[in-house]
Amino acid sequence: MSKQKKRRRSSRLIQRLRFAEDEKKFAWLSMLLDAYCITDQGVAEGIELMRRKGHRLACAKGCSHCCVTHRSIPAYPLELVGITWYVVEKLSEPVRSRLQARLQAHQKGDPCVFLLDGICSIHPMRPMACRQFNVFNRICDKGEDAYYTRRHEVLTPLKKYTDKAFMVTMPFYGAKSRAECRKIVEKGSMHKAVRDMQQCNWQSLAQKMGLTGKGHR
Repeated sequence: MSKQKKRRRSSRLIQRLRFAEDEKKFAWLSMLLDAYCITDQGVAEGIELMRRKGHRLACAKGCSHCCVTHRSIPAYPLELVGITWYVVEKLSEPVRSRLQARLQAHQKGDPCVFLLDGICSIHPMRPMACRQFNVFNRICDKGEDAYYTRRHEVLTPLKKYTDKAFMVTMPFYGAKSRAECRKIVEKGSMHKAVRDMQQCNWQSLAQKMGLTGKGHR
């Protein structure tokens, strides 16, 4: 099997998240889940390319260095809608109450608000920026942001996948045709809407969780 076919095969193994009943109610949810699947496929192929160049993935389950260190985590409006939906509608106890308290107490400069005991509480719905951040060869030092200290050992997202992921979300932002979607992506206009998760009003999300808390025990 050729190297190219192996890369494509690894990306095809990525399973798309499915919330069948919710996707019937919310058209935006299918867009977001499609985009995340495409993103994950691109990450899988990018990691395989790095491995073939002799690099070893340092990120592993249980590692949360970037969640603690990164003081700026970009998220797009649709991603924030998805996070809000997941937190309010899908989280159950005891994680729900613990996250609610963390959201309420969050201050700018704290580690990612969704990190609980070193684990991402919204992992299925984590933003593209989190999905794409992968470090190679050695784990990050305490307090290190490898993007700035050793950029060459951080995964560079494959443009064809990121563009495709953005393309499927463009209708959420009002694009009415494929040509319009492509124009927005090519110009990068959607990046103007990106939000820094450190700047978000997470206390308001905590309040929403409280209003819908019943039934999530």
